[in-house]
Amino acid sequence: MPLNGLFYAVLEALLLVVALSMDAFVASFAYGAQRIKIPFSSAAIISVICTAMLAVSLLAGALLRPFLPQGLTRGLCFALLFLLGVAKLCDSAIKTLIRRHKRMHRQVSFSVFSLKFILADPEKADRDGSRVLSPAEAASLAVALSLDGLAVGFGAALMQVNVLIVMLFSLAVGMLAVRLGGKIGNRAAQKLSFDLSWF
Repeated sequence: MPLNGLFYAVLEALLLVVALSMDAFVASFAYGAQRIKIPFSSAAIISVICTAMLAVSLLAGALLRPFLPQGLTRGLCFALLFLLGVAKLCDSAIKTLIRRHKRMHRQVSFSVFSLKFILADPEKADRDGSRVLSPAEAASLAVALSLDGLAVGFGAALMQVNVLIVMLFSLAVGMLAVRLGGKIGNRAAQKLSFDLSWF
């Protein structure tokens, strides 16, 4: 691969992974703001699971790419990202509604095609109340965080992104996002007197 092509492949992979890691960063910030610790092992589990799910979607996209016309590929990529954005807006609106109405049950669930989806506050990830995110709780959180990667990874592979570079960046940046988010959230909670968990 020419040096110029390698530079763009690395830059493209880095931007993709940073965008996907924002959810992990913000979720970790929320846990840190609630004084919930995320140990190194739990952060590693989140990073590995998110990367594995992203790898599956990247490989699926790479396998299907030769069979799809170029025009359809672009349309499919746009549709995936558009639907993902709409889902994020709806998710955010529902969680804001739950927080504003204190008497409302703190967990909302719905079913689609026999699959049950649960929307809950971020701090509810600490199910045992230990103020530490255990490996099992981290795995559950990672599955929720990796749903974005399934859609985006599939679309990215259709547009011929470098799978190996993306996976390597995903492991490193995902781990960094979780560790950094937790530490910044915890420090912000120590210095500021108002509730930061809404963030």
